[in-house]
Formats: sequence, C-alpha cells, structure tokens
Amino acid sequence: MACYRIEADAIVLSIRLTPHADRDAVEGIGTLADGRMVAQARVRAVPEDGAANKALVALLAKLFHRPKSAIQLAAGATSRVKQLRIAGEPADLAAVVESWPAEK
Repeated sequence: MACYRIEADAIVLSIRLTPHADRDAVEGIGTLADGRMVAQARVRAVPEDGAANKALVALLAKLFHRPKSAIQLAAGATSRVKQLRIAGEPADLAAVVESWPAEK
C-alpha cells in the first residue's frame, strides 16, 4: 500500500500537513492511526486563508520539478490530511515519492 495512486496523466498523493513548522520539508512516508499511508510534510505558513495549502503546493512544485499550476488540492482543504493531484508522467512522479524515507 502506497501513499499515492496512479492515474493516466498524474498521481494523487495523500499527505499529512503540519503547518506553522520551523521549515518547509517533506519528511518521508508515515502511517496514520487507521493504517493509511501518507507523506508527511511541514510548512512554515500558518493555516489561515489557505496560506499553508499554498505553501504546500509551492513545496511540492519544487520537489517534483513541476509548475504550481500542475498541482491541485483534490480534497482536505481544511484538514491536516489532504489529497493532491500532481499532473505529469506518473512513473517519474512516483519515483520521487518512492525516494522519500519510510518510517520504520
């Protein structure tokens, strides 16, 4: 079970976001209490007026080498656990996610 699913021209990434952190980073892959796998990310932005979501999109755009317009928030706008659709070659995008460390 992975923290993403592959679509025809994109991947949909499940991510747990921690706002108001000390840095912007994806720290790896973790498991929620219900057993779902998620990428774990932190951003410095506060969760007001969508600032944390915008910071997350900017962070992912940088990590995946994609324009911000290629990343859409599919679900979880006000939740810590979000679904983001990242457009591009699925195999290349999945390789980036697979390079992140998994919790032990």
